[in-house]
Amino acid sequence: MQILPRSAPGRGLSPLPLPFVCQSCQRSLRRFSVTSRRASAATATAPSTPPPSSSPPPSGYALLTSRRLISLAGPDAPRFLHGLITRSVVDESGGAGARHRHNTPVSSHTSLAAGAPGFYSGFLNATGRVLYDVFVYRDTLGISADAADGEAFIVEVDAAQVHTLASHIKRYKLRSKTSFRVLDEGEVAAWQVWDGSSLSSPGSPLLSQLKDSIVLPDTRAPGMGYRVLRRGGASGLDVDLAQCDDDAYRVRRYLLGVAEGQAEIPREQALPLEANMDLMGGIDFRKGCYVGQELTIRTRHRGIVRKRILPCLLYPPNPSSSFSSPPGALEYKPYIISHEGIHGEEGKEELSAENIPANLSIGRDGAKGRSAGTWLRGVGNVGLALCRLQIMTDVELPGETAAGAPFDPTRDEFVVKWGMDEEGGGGQSVKIKAFVPDWMRERLQEGT
Repeated sequence: MQILPRSAPGRGLSPLPLPFVCQSCQRSLRRFSVTSRRASAATATAPSTPPPSSSPPPSGYALLTSRRLISLAGPDAPRFLHGLITRSVVDESGGAGARHRHNTPVSSHTSLAAGAPGFYSGFLNATGRVLYDVFVYRDTLGISADAADGEAFIVEVDAAQVHTLASHIKRYKLRSKTSFRVLDEGEVAAWQVWDGSSLSSPGSPLLSQLKDSIVLPDTRAPGMGYRVLRRGGASGLDVDLAQCDDDAYRVRRYLLGVAEGQAEIPREQALPLEANMDLMGGIDFRKGCYVGQELTIRTRHRGIVRKRILPCLLYPPNPSSSFSSPPGALEYKPYIISHEGIHGEEGKEELSAENIPANLSIGRDGAKGRSAGTWLRGVGNVGLALCRLQIMTDVELPGETAAGAPFDPTRDEFVVKWGMDEEGGGGQSVKIKAFVPDWMRERLQEGT
């Protein structure tokens, strides 16, 4: 965000129409949007790599180029990390990982027993908003050779935020006997491996042969598979599966409704429960004090989360006869509109979810009213959006009464628009439908 200092020249002398925000407001918790119309248009038309031509294979593995790693070690490292993240690292007596207590809808998936390879968690700010979604691993690779057993960890974070997280750790470190460093990309790499038939346990023959590796079950959603950290960077894994790229992994996540990284979990905006971190086993609701705990616990005990990140399907705004009603299944295709013009115009134009700007408001098709949600990010014809459950889905919230008619999946349609002029004309639009995966619906029912 561009901010003019107090000594900035006057409006008539400034070469650019930059906004002015005083220092008092800069120190407050308010957020100011200074995105220009020109920037939004550039985002909408920015070139992108072609989306995957088909759905990811049922069995495969991918190098996660979108993730980076930080090594954290020292005598105070367990307790230091315990006070910053939403999962427990130490027990009440201070032992590293000796006992884990929790109270989540998926308790069987979130316990951290002694010697477990790691867990899914998050860093929050003081107001309980998500800063970083992370995986935390016990360092069994010997990255920090001088650290004692149980005093070394590896933190996996969004690659675009790795240095920001390092600065965040440095800010809280103070006199803690903890050292940290960002690992080189060629030093250790993160991989995702999935195969529902043979990966029933980390000790399966397929994974047990991996050397110099950390194998962590990814229990965020059924079918996600395993996270693997391995020395040697992008040299490959010795598994008899199809190798895919990061985009194939993204499609797989979107179909399962799993958000990851700041592009899908907006930094300092999303609440951890809105990002489904409670359903994915990323929060320990019984642990002691940590940064952002107060609002997280309050939201949990109120029992009402009106918005959640859900998988969505995008389809043409003026559908052909084959789309006389909203699509009934979440199926991946590389394009929303292929080899035909937008809005019925003639041509060879193709539209993918990657061409749609982020953070667009979702509205009811043909009706005015409050926003139904916010579009986040996608690839091909699928993506993720922060959706109001009572408007875009059939999920019933405890103690809440719907303001209008109940959601009808065969009738209610929603739309995303962008590039409009000041009078609301022109621009482009696509229709969007939210889906509630079976695993999410089950865990929501368990939580209530």
